[in-house]
Amino acid sequence: MPVLLNRKNIRNKLVKKIEEISDQDVFQCYQCGNCTSGCPVVDYMDIPPNQVMRLTQLGAAEKILKSETIWICATCLQCSSRCPKGIDVAKVMEAFRAINLRNRDGILKPDKSEIEDIDELPPIALVSVFRKITG
Repeated sequence: MPVLLNRKNIRNKLVKKIEEISDQDVFQCYQCGNCTSGCPVVDYMDIPPNQVMRLTQLGAAEKILKSETIWICATCLQCSSRCPKGIDVAKVMEAFRAINLRNRDGILKPDKSEIEDIDELPPIALVSVFRKITG
């Protein structure tokens, strides 16, 4: 009897974090391939979008974090608009990027001394940096 994949079978904290950040249920994906067939940059990816979803379901998210795919994704939302289950694949890719950036050097903290003319920056730039690093 085949084992159905669900959250109870996968005990990976990274997969749970991806779902939490993206607010997407990766286990809804049934590998139709519509996301990959519509992707304009799939030829440049080392792991196609449908395989990103599958590897995430299998708990192999570390492999995705090391891939170039998450950086090549153009976030054009073509994959998300084609998904028959309504999964926003672009949000999942963005979640992988966020985790990758957080894990590089721990939590990124801007050094005020490295920013020249901080008083001349528009306030929205500082708010944006703060939001990105506190995620």
